[in-house]
Amino acid sequence: MVAHLIEFATNHYLLVGAFVVLLGLLIAHQMQGGGRSLSTGELTALVNKDAGVVIDIRPTKDFAAGHIVGALNIPQDKLTARVGELEKHKAKTIILVDAMGQHAGTHARELVKAGYNAAKLSGGVSSWKADNLPLVK
Repeated sequence: MVAHLIEFATNHYLLVGAFVVLLGLLIAHQMQGGGRSLSTGELTALVNKDAGVVIDIRPTKDFAAGHIVGALNIPQDKLTARVGELEKHKAKTIILVDAMGQHAGTHARELVKAGYNAAKLSGGVSSWKADNLPLVK
């Protein structure tokens, strides 16, 4: 199996090279694209100092099933239309939370472009649960 892979790579070095370059570019884009990531401890510290506000961008049904204490729910498909609601929190860090940390980074980057100090919870609510932190209903 490995011999076949090596043979393919040597016979098609241009294809393999292009694949490696594209893979590297994709990884670089994904790493920088998500905005600033916060751990659960950093999120807790910001909220406790009243320097951060948690915005849960999951659907309302998921939010109702359990969310971080004090979090506001603005589903991600409505975030752009409701960004004006965040104006009163502009002096604080807006911390976006989703289910697994996959979508919050994109929305955090959009908020940064709009002039907000925004970040995302690394790993989303899944990391919050994994750290045995409470969710309220």
